[in-house]
Amino acid sequence: MDVRFLFVVGYLLLMVGVSLYLKRKMVKSSDDFAVAGRRLPMIVLVGTLLATWCGGGGISGSAGLVYKNGPLFGILLFAGAPIGMIVLYFISGAVRKSTTYTIPELFELRYGAAARNLAAICIILAYIGTTASQFKAAGNIFMITSGIDFITSTVICVIFMALLALIGGMVSVAYTDALSAFMMVFGFMFGILYLSGDFGGFGGVLAQVPAEKNSIFGTMNIAQVLGYVLPTLFLVLGDQNMIQRFSSAKDSRTARKSNVGLVIAEVVVCALIIGLVTCAIPLYPTNDSADTILFQLAAQKLPTVLGGIVMAACMSFVITTGDSYLLSTASNLTYDVWVRLIKKDADDKQKLNMLRISIVLVAFLAFVLGFYFPDILSVQMYAYTMYGATITPALICALFYKKATKAGGLAGIITGAVTTIIWDVVLRSPGGVQSAIISVPLAFIAIFLVSAITQNGAKIPLEEVYKRNEESEK
Repeated sequence: MDVRFLFVVGYLLLMVGVSLYLKRKMVKSSDDFAVAGRRLPMIVLVGTLLATWCGGGGISGSAGLVYKNGPLFGILLFAGAPIGMIVLYFISGAVRKSTTYTIPELFELRYGAAARNLAAICIILAYIGTTASQFKAAGNIFMITSGIDFITSTVICVIFMALLALIGGMVSVAYTDALSAFMMVFGFMFGILYLSGDFGGFGGVLAQVPAEKNSIFGTMNIAQVLGYVLPTLFLVLGDQNMIQRFSSAKDSRTARKSNVGLVIAEVVVCALIIGLVTCAIPLYPTNDSADTILFQLAAQKLPTVLGGIVMAACMSFVITTGDSYLLSTASNLTYDVWVRLIKKDADDKQKLNMLRISIVLVAFLAFVLGFYFPDILSVQMYAYTMYGATITPALICALFYKKATKAGGLAGIITGAVTTIIWDVVLRSPGGVQSAIISVPLAFIAIFLVSAITQNGAKIPLEEVYKRNEESEK
């Protein structure tokens, strides 16, 4: 058993302790559990937004792509997130005013009950996939440091993630996210300084990068590259996880300020991931396990203490992101399915209990789904595209396209979902091109075209959406 394993276990136990403390102090209702009582301060909001976004996909699947294609490709690959976050700055205030708990609630106001039902299903499918990628990444970290087989390691990590989400909901997730974000930044920074020292600095590392890994597109063509960049961009713009964080802010002004901090923090973290992976390229000239390249660095190339910190930092982002998606998906099951269709007269205690039951159910389904996909990158891209194609086009049009009709919104959701399933699941991404390059534009076209045809159909003004939301919050 690796000594670094003690750092990983120590982190997990610390997070459980912090969550128990926060639950006792701050969780009194289902509103506290789901959106932290809408009172998160800016520094915590920035930390939880960052940790929510930068999870197992970034330090495993995306890191593996950077290792295979080089640092210039890494800059292009990670560009989608900060670009999306900059755009998100201009819509975060509208998002804060127009949502309560979930995106499908907004869809019902703008597009009708059928759109809400479809959106809830698509979000649940996408988020179960994203949660599955976190489970697999956490299992890899635990396996490398403990020596326990992958399946057992993954089961242990699933239990820890579910436990953290069950204890305090958004309160414990948000505050532990913020702690994890700072831990990850400092761990990766010192890891780069140590590894690049053997090459005379980071410039020496770059000099050792082979020619085939020193181009902007790496080993891919432009269509393949866009297939990886676009899912990230469109997921950021409509990510319910991010939007729930904005809904947890004290007000719209805090939400917008937090977004500025998020863009800066995201650029720093992406640079650190690219820098650390670049150090691995000359250290591992060939490697068949690209998904775990950062974990291998921490376990094999860094001194024990620093390696333990980096490994714990990796686990921290995976765990906190997994928690976030567990909670967000549980919110859909509770508010969009159970409360709305099954138990309309549910009291606050019953909602809180159902949120916790839903967390356990989502954890089980994500664990099972994770073993359908061969690697972390494939499940990551499926989940990102499913969400980005079905939810983001309809959400952007719901907020800013006044001519969007119920039929148009419904058409966009269906088009995005069907195209993604056919391309990625049935056809298995022909030519190595991810479905986002096709499904996202088609979803927008469907909304515009069908809305134009059905302009006499029912549609609700945006001002009415805001008014109804304010009334529901009161």
